[in-house]
Amino acid sequence: MDELIALSRHFGSDTKFVIAGGGNTSLKTKDRLYVKGSGTALATIDANGFVEMEREPLALLTRQDLGPVPEEREARFKAAILAARVHPERGQRPSVECVLHNMFPRRFVVHTHSTEVNMLACSLQGERLAGELLANRTLWIPYVDPGFTLAQAIRRALEAYMARTGRDCPAAVIMQNHGLIVCGDSAAEIVEHTDWILDRIGAHQKDLPVDKPFGRVRRIARDQSPRLINTLGPVLRALLADSDRLKVVTFDDSDAVLSLAGGEQGKSAALAGPLTPDQIVYCYSYPLWFEPREQEAPDALIPRLRSAIAQHKEKTGSAPLIILVQGLGMFAAGDDFAQADAARLVYIDAIKVMSGARRMGGIRTMPDREREFIEHWEAEAYRRGVAAAGRHKGQASALIAVVTGAAQGFGLEIAQNLGDEGAHVILCDINAAGAKAEADSLSARCGPGRGKALIMDVTSAQSVAEAFHEVIRSYGGFDLVISNAGVLRAGSVKTQPEREFDMVTGVNYKGYFLVVQNAAPILALQHAARPGYWSDIIQINSKSGLEGSNRNGAYAGSKFGGIGLTQSFALELIEDGIKVNAVCPGNFFTGPLWSDPETGLFVQYLRTGKVAGAKTVEDVRRFYEAKVPMGRGCTTADVMKAIYYLIAQTYETGQALPVTGGQIMLN
Repeated sequence: MDELIALSRHFGSDTKFVIAGGGNTSLKTKDRLYVKGSGTALATIDANGFVEMEREPLALLTRQDLGPVPEEREARFKAAILAARVHPERGQRPSVECVLHNMFPRRFVVHTHSTEVNMLACSLQGERLAGELLANRTLWIPYVDPGFTLAQAIRRALEAYMARTGRDCPAAVIMQNHGLIVCGDSAAEIVEHTDWILDRIGAHQKDLPVDKPFGRVRRIARDQSPRLINTLGPVLRALLADSDRLKVVTFDDSDAVLSLAGGEQGKSAALAGPLTPDQIVYCYSYPLWFEPREQEAPDALIPRLRSAIAQHKEKTGSAPLIILVQGLGMFAAGDDFAQADAARLVYIDAIKVMSGARRMGGIRTMPDREREFIEHWEAEAYRRGVAAAGRHKGQASALIAVVTGAAQGFGLEIAQNLGDEGAHVILCDINAAGAKAEADSLSARCGPGRGKALIMDVTSAQSVAEAFHEVIRSYGGFDLVISNAGVLRAGSVKTQPEREFDMVTGVNYKGYFLVVQNAAPILALQHAARPGYWSDIIQINSKSGLEGSNRNGAYAGSKFGGIGLTQSFALELIEDGIKVNAVCPGNFFTGPLWSDPETGLFVQYLRTGKVAGAKTVEDVRRFYEAKVPMGRGCTTADVMKAIYYLIAQTYETGQALPVTGGQIMLN
């Protein structure tokens, strides 16, 4: 089992063999088959990810007649497979390919969707080339439907192979428009067979002429593409949405993508049809091809794109997951980043397969009957359902949130809570290393793409604009902005240096303005494309924005100004479906702003003599705790309740919500 786990992870973690949830592996003993469970990822599989099966009923299954009607046949096949489980009480579902795994007379079987092998498998000349390049060490299987039909076809082919060659088993099987099966009695033998096949195909490709696979490439001017990406991403999020949450839409303009999206024959190649079952499952059968117009304004682009999506739905039965924009690149959509990124990776793989297949004699796309079987196949619907069930639920489920000042303190804890409650969170900070470490930690805990770090200096318009552009490239847009970045320098108006006053004002006041100025147009596009959609901008203000603060005028003044901006932005942006509110927390005594031993406010207030008679930091702390009717400082949990209230509240904007333990009471 340890050897099987290592072998599975070896191939499962290499995108040249496995992307998303594709591929499966198995181990046989005399009476048992241990096969990967459906919906389990090979890259991270452990012993619990394999289903223990009785071999004898699986061996008998391929010789049974399950009827001519595909839906009834597959239902009987599924029932027979489930009946062969040794431990049905565990609720596991074995890979639908477990029957073919069982028939190979070798200890280990690995089924992957190798990019290089599929270049051959999806070529019109694939069978001939496989015979020439791989001789009798491999077996070619013309395309048949996965599941019971494929198992029967491989059984018959193995019997014919043994009769023809006198060998009991080929080293590998290449399945047309599907992938590769390799068998062996050890992991080393599996790797050896796989490497030999790839070396033979690679050597053949080196002898082929190198050319642009889809013709001459034309791309939109680089100085024009950011504006178009910034428009299309938010609009697609909204137009593709099928619930009250917008889609995640990730963008790619790599060379491979542009060879198709910008190629003279790119459109015809992309719309010719899918190549493999994986492409259908993760990307749907057909992409949407969209041709932008030079300098097109959003009010013209949105109805054109809406119409194109509607026509695509009518023609294919579903909204597109892949949108190819001529000369610009590719957008891939999903309900979360993991799903969108899986679609992106699978389609890039399909482009590479198309390119290689063209060079090896032409592309074989799947005919309508083959395509339609996969589109309606229950096994793949189950796999999608398993993936959907694993998505995080919570108060911020499916939201994309931008949090400024998120590398530490209050901002970090807000970002962490949003992530734990189901949001994708972009942690923006001038502390790039700190933000990245925290974003990586969030993604490790909550899932791929759930945390992303971006450098943002809120006092620089260019820095803010560049960060928001990167957010659009990764997620298509966002739903929530938490403007949290802030600094505090306490000091008397009589003595405080001008540079400190400018710094506090620049971050707390101007920074809030620049964040909203750059976020609002993006949120407005989403509302224009989906008028019922509302988004939120929430400033983390302070009780010092509601009441003056002795010897802390720079900070209080900037926060008072923030309330003025909040009310003004709310009045202006309501027409764009944007609610703008502020949360005014009381003192966050446990955070670094107050408790840092070198620069915290307790130390600053002790040094400046703000608390009369205080001789220690603890004296200062007790003084401030005593000012709170509830006897304690504010916590992140307190602030998060306010944030979630403002998000859920559909009839409130322009408010400054105190979270002060009764220290500040509005009247």
